[in-house]
Amino acid sequence: MFDVVEFGGSGPGIVLLHGLMGRATTWWPVAQWLTRYGRVVGLDARGHGRNTHRGGDWRTEDFAADAASAIRRLDLGPSVVIGHSMGGLHALVLAASEPSLVRGLVVEDFAPDQRGRTVDPWRAEFSRWPVPFQSLAHVRSFFGPVGDYFAECVEERCDGYHLIADLDDLYRIAAEWGVRDYWPFVDRLQSPLLVIEAEHTFMPPGQQAAMAARAADGRHILVEGAGHLVQLSAPAVYRGAVEAFLSGLLDG
Repeated sequence: MFDVVEFGGSGPGIVLLHGLMGRATTWWPVAQWLTRYGRVVGLDARGHGRNTHRGGDWRTEDFAADAASAIRRLDLGPSVVIGHSMGGLHALVLAASEPSLVRGLVVEDFAPDQRGRTVDPWRAEFSRWPVPFQSLAHVRSFFGPVGDYFAECVEERCDGYHLIADLDDLYRIAAEWGVRDYWPFVDRLQSPLLVIEAEHTFMPPGQQAAMAARAADGRHILVEGAGHLVQLSAPAVYRGAVEAFLSGLLDG
């Protein structure tokens, strides 16, 4: 059984799905203001955080099914589901596959068609990381503006701090994105959709705006100056966009 983080709040369910390499607790800053809108819950995906499910070749549908199971088990439906990057993809597939469980969907910086991309550039980048890190201060210093985020993604071992997630698991998860087209899930969406795109995204150009336009009830915002983690690089704009979406969605 995967791990759940209860951030607090009461009322409508708000489910947070993290990105690749992340974990539920990376949502803590966002969850602090989300609790005024409902009961906020974060999920550790397979292969991440304290989820006990490790190893294997998983499909996106498996992650979405895990989230659906959590919503049912915790009696959170219909929920607003908010996902960053990988979590945005899982949220999309969940909403398309289980429409009765999702009342609204927020996708932060993820595009539905990345065919042709490989994990090779990531392997090269990760190989340069000074693992193990000597301290949490070392983690924060190395990752700079997103240091607090990555400090949530490591654990202390006898020789220092290591990523909680196993890189081989991450490569297997991400490899699927380079061979699949997820547009059919966009076409099946019934719930309102908000797409938040970073100006400095590394996603294929144009797809995030197209995703909102193609959805039955979609909207798109491009956040100037923001990096992939919009919630950290432009927190005020991110919060304003999400709160406006929630206010309209949950009014009454």
